[in-house]
Amino acid sequence: TQKMAEPLGLGDECREGASGAPALPGYCLADNRLNLDVYPDGCSRFLQLFKVQRGEVVQVEFLRLSSNDRLLGATLGILPHLKHLKSLMLKGGHARDEFGLCQRGSLTSLPPDIGDLRCLTHLDLSFNSLSTLPSCILHLPSLRMLVVSHNRLEALPEDFGSLSKLTFFSAMKNQLKDLPQSIGELAALQDLDLSENSLEFLPKEVGNLYNCTELDLSGNRLSSIPDSLANLKSLRRLHLHSNLLVMVPASLASLPNLSRLDLQNNCLRAVPPEIQNSPFVRLRGNPLGETELSPQADESSAGGLQRLFLASGEDSFTVTSEGCKVILACGIHFYFPPGAASDPLRIYFRTLTPDPQRVKLRHHDILLSRVLELQPHGVKFEQEVQIRMPYASPKTLHQREVVVRTFSGQSWSDLRTRVEQKRKSKKHVAHCSVLHFSWFLVVSRLTQNECKVPAEGTLLFSSVDPNIKVTFPPGVTEETRSVKLQVLPISAQEIEEITADAGCRTSPLLCLSQDSLVDFLRPVRIQLPLPPGVTGLNLDRSRLHLLHGDLEGQTWDDITSQVVLEFTHLYAVFEVTHFSWYWLWYTTKTCIGGIAKKVYERLRMYQVNFIALQRKKDPEQVLLQCVPKHKVDPVLKKLQDRYRGPEPSDMVEMFEGEQFFAAFERGISIDMDRPDCVDGRLSFIFYSHLKNMKEIYVTSPVDRKGQAVKGQVSFYRGAIPESVPEDASRRRKGPDSLWLATLPIKLPRLKPRWGENPSSLNGFSFPPLNLGNAETGYLTQANLLSIARRVGADWQTIGLNLGLTYQQIERIGYNNREDLDKQILDVLFSWAQQNSEDPDCVSKLITAMKESGRQDIAEEIETIIELGRQKYRESIRRVGLEQESSTEDSAIAMT
Repeated sequence: TQKMAEPLGLGDECREGASGAPALPGYCLADNRLNLDVYPDGCSRFLQLFKVQRGEVVQVEFLRLSSNDRLLGATLGILPHLKHLKSLMLKGGHARDEFGLCQRGSLTSLPPDIGDLRCLTHLDLSFNSLSTLPSCILHLPSLRMLVVSHNRLEALPEDFGSLSKLTFFSAMKNQLKDLPQSIGELAALQDLDLSENSLEFLPKEVGNLYNCTELDLSGNRLSSIPDSLANLKSLRRLHLHSNLLVMVPASLASLPNLSRLDLQNNCLRAVPPEIQNSPFVRLRGNPLGETELSPQADESSAGGLQRLFLASGEDSFTVTSEGCKVILACGIHFYFPPGAASDPLRIYFRTLTPDPQRVKLRHHDILLSRVLELQPHGVKFEQEVQIRMPYASPKTLHQREVVVRTFSGQSWSDLRTRVEQKRKSKKHVAHCSVLHFSWFLVVSRLTQNECKVPAEGTLLFSSVDPNIKVTFPPGVTEETRSVKLQVLPISAQEIEEITADAGCRTSPLLCLSQDSLVDFLRPVRIQLPLPPGVTGLNLDRSRLHLLHGDLEGQTWDDITSQVVLEFTHLYAVFEVTHFSWYWLWYTTKTCIGGIAKKVYERLRMYQVNFIALQRKKDPEQVLLQCVPKHKVDPVLKKLQDRYRGPEPSDMVEMFEGEQFFAAFERGISIDMDRPDCVDGRLSFIFYSHLKNMKEIYVTSPVDRKGQAVKGQVSFYRGAIPESVPEDASRRRKGPDSLWLATLPIKLPRLKPRWGENPSSLNGFSFPPLNLGNAETGYLTQANLLSIARRVGADWQTIGLNLGLTYQQIERIGYNNREDLDKQILDVLFSWAQQNSEDPDCVSKLITAMKESGRQDIAEEIETIIELGRQKYRESIRRVGLEQESSTEDSAIAMT
């Protein structure tokens, strides 16, 4: 009886002797059970016991060891001697890190002789580091229970079905992407848990598991399930929640023993009536009843439609009732189905550089594209128009989602969006469908779960962290309202780095919002996981604080004393009647509202560096860029062949969408008029996934014939002010400082390339030029001279792409031999005089520059033209000729 009372340990008698080695008397072996995983030195104890009592140890039938033990490797070699072994547990998770999180065991394989344990029926290898299933396991003829959860398995062996006696198999929390067909040969299997893997499809052979009573496939990437699941007549519980299912077979409802079918948090828009009406089915978190977004299906029928491919200079096209497919030079696609427009309609489009007036970002949003504007604004189509917009791939989509955001005429909203990655080009594309035209952009946001809350109440939980739940009781509202939930996971490492407090921990950040201004009629129950390392057993309630933040995260109030907090082993539960941000903190500090605000702001910031480089062939061309810290090295490596300059600036922190500007100082100034330049200062907006780069030409009022100019460019936070104080560049510290960084710029000593008189250059005399037209903006003689200064040795390539013949190029080269400046001027002005009457000559010049590899000059010309367009619109607006609708649209967009 005494021996049976100590089956889980070695008892008090198993204490260390005087020599330091554990004393291990024979009666520590209790009923052929040896549980040593409760000891930090369990493997050492096992080795000692095997040495002094080998005869008894080889009779052991049940053995538990910790795979976190440093002597595990030496112990594994002895296990094949235990021929009577029936149950073997080599689990990790017994050790914890400094934050209280379970650590995986060191087990990566098993000795081949383990396969000789013919009596082994139960094997538990969970919480280890297995990337492949040890082959010896397949040779265990009596194995009935196999647990390999919380490992790193990516696949199961093809002959996995040879474990014919297996009744229980758990591989949850691995990285499985597919299953072998032989899994259908596990005829005795009753319980199969493959949850929280990366499965994208199931083999039809799964339907051969006729004795399976519980099947858990939740938390995978399944978009469909095979019809063969209807063969599982013994199945009682089927878990399919948190997948990507778009359809389920109706035959599932006919399974005779099924008592639970969990389909929550999928992509189901329609469900067979047989399933929807079944009382044991769970369907919350699905977009039931919503129109399916299927651009591919629509476009597959577009074979007979007109296809329009628009060049870079075009800005409009016409849609008729027959429909069409339109592809822009920037990669944006439109699909207008037949009947979308009842009468011919002219569509105008343009892609715009993002700015705060057109880009509406919420906290933690990331901009992934330029702004697409489609006119006429507000036009209503008879059928949905499909839009496909390329976007910059975010660093990770984990816990985030990509959506297309649009302006409806009164407010900004997110469209139902489907994303894909092109196989050949690897480009990412966002698909959406609309009935109106206005502004569109692609953003990455925190994953959003939403539901309708009826008077009967409902349950909403997070797909990012299913432990976060919101329960709406019956009577919580009189009219159905929509509720949205977003979660921002925060690691213990992030909190420690920001607060410099190793003992400070927090829960994930929870944001709740609703479409009603009225508080709920009854309290809503919220469940949040306790911070890492904190459980109901070790919880010090005086250190736990529940914070409530406003929607902008500007104020954080400690509401711990205002609510009733209930605790379980892993969760904190409380009730509220209104929605906002909620956050659990575990810390020794008492006043933490200010600390929480600081942490929240830092979580939204990016660490960035500024670079200022000059082109090697033309130092007057300067590249300015704001680069996230992790991208600095690859960006510089890509530019090093063409540019040179100082080391990047020190690291600073910026918000997504934050404005800043660059000012050239100490004898350096910007060479030309630009729409983004005010009083010699260049405006920027930081977007972490866009380039944040501008190339400009600089000059100096200082006479450079005798000396170089050593100037600098400084970056300042905020929009360009009307005036920057003279001491702004010197006041670089303090809370009110706008200064971010300063980098040196050096213009070398030069011999003037041509004279000061623009009408007479090196013997050339030209009449005034105005290329283009009033609406698009003119390219003047002064503009062309500025462009000529950038051309350099590429003049022949540019001349050929402008349409000049080889004979003309050779003649220009011969007539102006040994004078590069005259060759460039002759090419450009000869072409300009020949094409001055062509309304498209400016777009042809831009195309020629791009085809010649001079994207920098092409962008300069486009900037000049855009400035001309703005001035033309302003003049039209001043005399009241602009259309009333366009004025209203502009007013709406700017609010």
